[in-house]
Amino acid sequence: MRKTFLLGLIAILAPLTLSAESDVKIGKQNISVKDRRMTPEALWAMGRISGYSASPDGSKIVYQVGYYSVKHNKSHHVLYVMNIDGSGKTMLTKSDKNETDATWFDSETIAFLTGGEIWTMKADGSERKQLSKTEGNVEGYKFSPDRKSVIILKSIPFHEVIKENPEDLPKATGRLVTDLMYRHWDHYVESIQHPFVASIAEDGTISTEQMTDILEGEPYECPMEPFGGIEQLDWSTDSKQIAYTCRKKTGTAYSISTDSDIYLYDLSSRTTKNLCKPEGYVEPQIEPTKTMKYQKVNDKTNLKNNVGYDQNPKFSPDGRYVAWLSMERNGYEADRQRLCRYDLLTGEKTYLTEAFDSNVDDFVWSDTKDATIYFIGVWHATENLYAIDKKGVVKQLTDTWHDFGSLQLANDKKQLVMERHCYTAPADLYVVTPNTKKPEKTVASQITQENEHILSQLDKPTVEQRWVKTSDGKEMLTWIILPPNCDKTKKYPTLLFCEGGPQSPVSQFWSYRWNFMIMASQGYVIVAPNRRGLPGFGQEWLEEISGDWTGQCMKDYLAAIDDAVNNLPYVDKDKLGAVGASFGGFSVYYLAGHHEKRFKCFIAHDGAFNLEAMYTETEENWFSNWEYDDAFWNKDQTSNAKKTYEKSPHRFVDQWDTPILCIHGEKDYRINATQGMSAFNAARMRGIEAQLLIFPDENHWVLKPQNGILWQRTYFNWLDRWLK
Repeated sequence: MRKTFLLGLIAILAPLTLSAESDVKIGKQNISVKDRRMTPEALWAMGRISGYSASPDGSKIVYQVGYYSVKHNKSHHVLYVMNIDGSGKTMLTKSDKNETDATWFDSETIAFLTGGEIWTMKADGSERKQLSKTEGNVEGYKFSPDRKSVIILKSIPFHEVIKENPEDLPKATGRLVTDLMYRHWDHYVESIQHPFVASIAEDGTISTEQMTDILEGEPYECPMEPFGGIEQLDWSTDSKQIAYTCRKKTGTAYSISTDSDIYLYDLSSRTTKNLCKPEGYVEPQIEPTKTMKYQKVNDKTNLKNNVGYDQNPKFSPDGRYVAWLSMERNGYEADRQRLCRYDLLTGEKTYLTEAFDSNVDDFVWSDTKDATIYFIGVWHATENLYAIDKKGVVKQLTDTWHDFGSLQLANDKKQLVMERHCYTAPADLYVVTPNTKKPEKTVASQITQENEHILSQLDKPTVEQRWVKTSDGKEMLTWIILPPNCDKTKKYPTLLFCEGGPQSPVSQFWSYRWNFMIMASQGYVIVAPNRRGLPGFGQEWLEEISGDWTGQCMKDYLAAIDDAVNNLPYVDKDKLGAVGASFGGFSVYYLAGHHEKRFKCFIAHDGAFNLEAMYTETEENWFSNWEYDDAFWNKDQTSNAKKTYEKSPHRFVDQWDTPILCIHGEKDYRINATQGMSAFNAARMRGIEAQLLIFPDENHWVLKPQNGILWQRTYFNWLDRWLK
């Protein structure tokens, strides 16, 4: 329930059918789309830009695109290189093997991963050379600035929690579990990643036989699961030290805590220093079945020790500072993410973004004398670019209805390379020239048009904003997405979108599943409120949801849909549906028992249905502790805990009266599939029309192409059945 692909040269695999009347062929082949509506097949035909890297001289960019074959149910990742202005685009990948994680070894040489090994090639794709030989075990890498060493991420066996089976039982499939956190996200935890340091020879080859494990003998993961990658480590500018992210806990202690730290590893002495906590720090005792909000670990005297999430360190260009993303409190995964700067000379920590009452989602140091840091963050439902100087003065540099997804300094030190998307356009790359003195003169220039050959043939929805009055008299920003070529004199079926998280923004995201463009293209109006609990409207608004899942946030949903019915003449009040995933799925299950006949159908994906069961089923117990306050068996529960369990959706099935589609992945260990199964079973036993779409091989998301198409078709078939 929280906040985070790949493979296929479609051109050499097979055509992807867009509709009964049109085929799409990827690559240099012509594409003809006669039906100008977005379809599931069109969505899966799109190339997906992911990693990118600017050359040291700032002249070129290498980037990665994933293509998908629905027919072959697989994907393929390829690499492109182009000039910084977007000209001269060339595909470098010529085989059916995935090539990913491209960086620059120097201004003429590109490094990349293929087959679990580090390779290099010239910028024109020639002179390919394998640098590492690890039997395909490289999972990530980062070169030192002097190019004499490299960090290599690879997995090692881990049997702290799941014991290794006896050698004489090689075919045994049982797992002997001795503590919590025995599975995470979608897998059983029988291995963990560690960062190793290897030397680079003069000929460029990497000596992997004598690699140094910088966490040798420590049973902790680095990077952190489930979404951490190489961004959680960084080299010092002199190549002598490594800053890395780690939560040095296992078992129950891990499962209830979000306390990760930034460590500084010295290569010559092989010693490690914790930059977040003083030497000899002893964590206060924690009661594992209660929220940490009121425990000693989060009292004011202890908060100075960085007891929340600390991650993604980056050294300043002059080597004096390390900055990282920092949450204040332990156990609260959605706390405000601040920018912390650590002075390596004095040991002083400074939180730079206190004037920005929202999250810093990514950042990069500039190379200017005033030590400017550029960052992206969400405010009022858009993710824009900001700059902050060494005094903590924040300036907003862009102000558009888009989301910037990540950023990187182009090495001429004057420009940024950024990924940007919105409700009507998937990710493309932009070169941004920031102007901190006159922010309105900041320029963002698009340099890729990965899916223009498809988008140019599709009619786009119209996106509008409304500020809606909530039941407690506040203003709530709500996105309204209208069908392409909408005739506002007509009535349209309308969907209330319930966001997940529960503290993820309803900003200008582009999703390959919960995609507003495809929903609107099927003839639906979308009402997407930034209800209580979402970032970008201040910390008070964000935190009103914790301990109150069924209170004001549910009233906010209803305020948004009621406003649409009462004030938007094209909304058909007799054809309303409510849809959502994760916390949004929970919201749907709750609204099913409290909607007072507003809705004609519901769709809940991977939603929590029974919060008592959810408390002990989820792997990340810190989440339930913070959101519920208490274990359900505690006799001294807080009033919020009592309300949470009393208001669990499963207690109101007797009030269900509306058709519902339940969707769940059986490899979802965050919200177990029994939640979706239970909701479906309850509906059918009540005699309510219901369907269950269950995926044995999917997690909290749906990642496989044919499963994705099945998801979309099932989703729209259900809506069309009840709303058209």
